[in-house]
Amino acid sequence: MDRPLRVALITYRGTPHSGGQGVYTRQLSRALARLGHSVEVLSGQPYPEVDEGVRLTEVPSLDLYRQPDPFRVPGRSEFRDAVDVLEFAVMCTAGYPEPLTFSLRAWRALRGRRDIDVVHDNQCLGYGVLGIARSVAPVVATIHHPITVDRRINVADAPGRWRRLSVRRWYHFAAMQARVARRIPRILVPSEAMRGDVARAFRIPPRRITATPLGVDTDVFRPLPHVPRVAGRIVTTASADIPLKGLDFLITAVTRLRSTHPHAHLVVIGRAREDAPDGVQFRSGLTAEEIAELYAQAHAAVVPSLYEGFSLPAVEAMASGVPLVATRGGALPDVVGADGEAGLLVEPGDPEALRAALARLLDDAPLRERLAACGRRRALERFTWEATARATEAEYRAAIAARSGRLPAR
Repeated sequence: MDRPLRVALITYRGTPHSGGQGVYTRQLSRALARLGHSVEVLSGQPYPEVDEGVRLTEVPSLDLYRQPDPFRVPGRSEFRDAVDVLEFAVMCTAGYPEPLTFSLRAWRALRGRRDIDVVHDNQCLGYGVLGIARSVAPVVATIHHPITVDRRINVADAPGRWRRLSVRRWYHFAAMQARVARRIPRILVPSEAMRGDVARAFRIPPRRITATPLGVDTDVFRPLPHVPRVAGRIVTTASADIPLKGLDFLITAVTRLRSTHPHAHLVVIGRAREDAPDGVQFRSGLTAEEIAELYAQAHAAVVPSLYEGFSLPAVEAMASGVPLVATRGGALPDVVGADGEAGLLVEPGDPEALRAALARLLDDAPLRERLAACGRRRALERFTWEATARATEAEYRAAIAARSGRLPAR
């Protein structure tokens, strides 16, 4: 029997209740610990929540983007070392420093450690990760989706030449991530669709990339028959300030839908916007249990993203027994299945298609019941965190064996 592993899971930010990286960090570390492994999470702010039995090591940054004071100017006493100076300097030049500066701090925190078998990088891909791989332990990295997609969509969405230049500067770290990714022998992605996209975007041989689907906490996200449905309620998880998530298209769709279905209204789990029209409300800072209750109240859930590497919200809605509308962006067809199997699929960026799919769901109770049952079954059969942890463990052991010469490198 293989001995338990000592795993260091590094994530440059771990927002507990929103954002895929924070959810991934908590759920994967929990599942690995339940398999008997020793797991230490190293994170910058905002720090993730971890379960009992998982060790959290805080790796503090200057926290330059914290709410409600993003892009803040730190006091002189806050600067501790050269990495802090670098972090502030990159921000002042309109770049995004966290992947680089966190990786350097994580390398410093792990340097000299001999009690770690493998380091798992949660899409930091900063230069410090290469130092960790050389001097600490073999590294396995997860790439949720190519950041180059975010850059392309955000540049296209930016108004004016100077704003586009500023967005390109913000994503300057993408070149570093590609260089680092090409030097890591084992890469995990959450879907087969991402295997091809990441290979092309980062110029990595596909043989070095393994598709490891993510999971859902079915103890939390499950049908709640005691919670009454709210007439016309539609739920989505999408940040208003991230064009990739397609929220503007969904808001347009719901606004049109209300002309024929006046009870239709949208609840957005995400950061609020000031110009939300009638029938749209925002909720943020919710626990997983509160999100599950919102799903239980809904007649439909929507993932309007232009592109997704996986989509935890889609799987959470499916596990909750909520009929789903999703786009065909990125890996969403891999997650949801063929059109009509566990949800209705539409082309990304098409508000009229979203409106029509939502109208169809609101008008057809038998369709809602069929999609809800199929989605719940698909989530239980395909997307569990235990399966994710076991597949990840196999990659850890292969990386360790390759480092020791017992297995050829990819």
